[in-house]
Amino acid sequence: MSENPFRLPRYAAPAHYDIRLELDLETFTFVGSVGIDLEIAEATEALVLNAAEVEIKSATLSGGVDITEIVYDDEMERATLALGSRVDPGNYRLELEYSGAINDQLRGLYRSVYEDAEGNEHVLATSQCQSTDARRIFPCWDEPDFKATYQTTMVVAERLEAYSNTAELERVGLSDGRVEFRFDKTMKMSTYLLAFIAGSFEATEPRMVRGTPIRIIVPKGNLHLTDIAMENAIFCFEYLSDYYGIPYPSDKLDHIAIPDFAAGAMENVGLITYRDAYLIIDPEKASQGELQASLDVIGHEVAHQWFGNLVTMAWWEGAWLNEAFASFMELKATDAMRPEWKRWLAFANLEVPWAMGTDQLASTRPIEFEVTAPEEVDQMFDAITYGKGSAVLHMIDEFIGVENFRTGVGNYLREHAYANTVTGDLWEGLDGASEYPVSDIMNTWVYQRGFPQIDAKLVSGGVRLSQRRYLVIPDETDTTIWKVPVQLRGEAGGEAFETKFLLEDDEAVIEMDGSIDWVVANAGGHGFYRTSYAGELFEALLAHVDSLGDNERYALVSDTLGLVRNGQLSTTNFFDLASRFVDEEEQAIWSVITGGLGLIEHHALDDAVRAEFESFVTDLVTPALARLGWDARESDTDLDRKLRGDLIATLGNLATDGDAIDRCRSLVEKLLAGEPLDPEIATSALSVYARNGGADEYKTLWKVYNTASTPLDKVRYLRAVATVASEPEVLATLDKIVEGDVRTQDAFWVFARLLMGKGGPLAWESARAQWEGILGAMPGMTRTRVAEGISALSQPEVAASVRGHFAEHPLPEARRAIEQNLEKLDANIALRVRETPVVREYFSRS
Repeated sequence: MSENPFRLPRYAAPAHYDIRLELDLETFTFVGSVGIDLEIAEATEALVLNAAEVEIKSATLSGGVDITEIVYDDEMERATLALGSRVDPGNYRLELEYSGAINDQLRGLYRSVYEDAEGNEHVLATSQCQSTDARRIFPCWDEPDFKATYQTTMVVAERLEAYSNTAELERVGLSDGRVEFRFDKTMKMSTYLLAFIAGSFEATEPRMVRGTPIRIIVPKGNLHLTDIAMENAIFCFEYLSDYYGIPYPSDKLDHIAIPDFAAGAMENVGLITYRDAYLIIDPEKASQGELQASLDVIGHEVAHQWFGNLVTMAWWEGAWLNEAFASFMELKATDAMRPEWKRWLAFANLEVPWAMGTDQLASTRPIEFEVTAPEEVDQMFDAITYGKGSAVLHMIDEFIGVENFRTGVGNYLREHAYANTVTGDLWEGLDGASEYPVSDIMNTWVYQRGFPQIDAKLVSGGVRLSQRRYLVIPDETDTTIWKVPVQLRGEAGGEAFETKFLLEDDEAVIEMDGSIDWVVANAGGHGFYRTSYAGELFEALLAHVDSLGDNERYALVSDTLGLVRNGQLSTTNFFDLASRFVDEEEQAIWSVITGGLGLIEHHALDDAVRAEFESFVTDLVTPALARLGWDARESDTDLDRKLRGDLIATLGNLATDGDAIDRCRSLVEKLLAGEPLDPEIATSALSVYARNGGADEYKTLWKVYNTASTPLDKVRYLRAVATVASEPEVLATLDKIVEGDVRTQDAFWVFARLLMGKGGPLAWESARAQWEGILGAMPGMTRTRVAEGISALSQPEVAASVRGHFAEHPLPEARRAIEQNLEKLDANIALRVRETPVVREYFSRS
């Protein structure tokens, strides 16, 4: 790896920090001091550390060494302290006094505002240090391999609470009425995992779990809605402690809800921060998806306390492993706590398509790549890191055996506790626990772009498997191959068989005894690849579809849709396959079917055959909804209720069934009148009400959004607001983003939802005209997501406008995301051109 100018010199390293922060939530400023125990390894005449948006007022170094000048490099976010004389190697103490601002950019030390039930406004200060924003709170060596210990003191106004990474040792009233909070010393850790929070909060009583106190902390007035979060937090803590076989490394574990937050959550040691909707939950109103999101996110952040916090990547190119592993472990924890939710099937329906949606592009990136510029760090937190990373870990876990994988992980964590690692260190641990060459296999998945398509064909004596790169816009010149862990299952001569095979070359023949009745080339659906079956194998699978597991049936539909996406099959194939699944009972499989129909409707449906398409959708989903009924039943599983909601939404939004729309309007009226309603039905009815609504519905939804009392209700109603697609209302929502009526944490997804809706072209042209306002509403890392909805704009003239705009207005911090979304747009244009006449012909003869 070449020398990285982004990294600090290595001749000085911190061992310990004593941090003092005095916060003023009226002027939104702070003053601070930090004492740093330094180990200087080489003689030097200067010290270089990170500092951004703070002003150092004074600086001293022990040993009588003068600091003669402080020079700031704003571009590199550094401060150089010039020393009055050369210092020799040894241990020193650096003392700094400084000041800074409590900003509104959702990074560093920033402010957040909420209203209580009485309408009183409360301002709080909170922090987000990942990736490179601890330097905005105090001057420091702000890189992950500069691990140190920390002890924090915070001074805040009376009646406010303060929290940091470790347990509170004492609080002392000062003569000016403020309160000083002193916290215990941390474990050895990285700066990006620090947390500093002050405001009007209340906490549950601590629950002692395996000797560690666990609390849920929320803005005042919400304590009665924390039972779900506490239950999830305790289960995940116990499950993950057992999985790793290592005691929790810190002294307490708080989970705190923040009203304004750029990410979903942040794994700060001992003080995990969350969007409030993940912790503040009314169980009577929450849908299965919302409950699952809470459990997933809590599991993810708790998993980090070992994998990421105890053992940390040496540099940011290894961030994928932290995030991918936490995503992988959240799935294990959720599946263990709620097996009835079939989380691995949901994984196939949520995270895997998210990852493949990016990794099927020529502009995708390897999972791991060299990070050489600050803006590249935030761009790593994407579908490849989280989605593909967790998918390939799941694939190798299933291939080498889950207990072997667990053993290797435990060995890795114990060997590197409190230290930093590179990706190869984990592969080394897994190599030692498995008969398979994990390093060789995984290197092809981590350092190569994309994923393969496995083509299966019957040949004499067995099945021939061949591989090629799957691209949504095909490129026959691409010759990339992978070491693919393939698991096959089926029947030969009436006898069931299962086998594992490592496909290392372009193709190989798997020999079988007896004639093959049917075979699945991605048994269990664990592989991160597309599968295509030659004619007779595909027909055999359809004839034996009842023998396939849920994930295998899902893969059959999903892969067919994938082959339509890149032109190997046509929409006719997908319509015919969907028709065979009219008796399907799994929510996730219905989700990929209706999602595929929605994709085709948006990009390839001619209005001349819209009525016929809508009849097709009605005929497809009505029997399934009839089996479930419109009303929730005591015998329903959570996924039954979720499927009912999905089918209602499909009938109202995709089939535009008049009776369904009227019924949904009636249900929303009951919901808004305070009548109890099944959460899944309520969510879907709101969607239909909004999509088929206009000015009156919009006014109602905006009002209930502003008066909603819980975070989940606010998200649900805001989502509905962004779904109303009539022209004046689309423009009104865009104005609300620019004017700040939509919280900055939500601006990016509301904007994307507008672009992906029926009013997308109008929203785009209005956004172009006020682009600086749009960007101004998306601070910090949320700005990297500004282009997420543009791939929906596949009308040729609108697409040309999109491409021209980004050529004229480059955005360095979102460069990769924009490039990828433009390629997704190209793929959707190709789908529109190729499939619109096919769809027209299909339904013209219906």
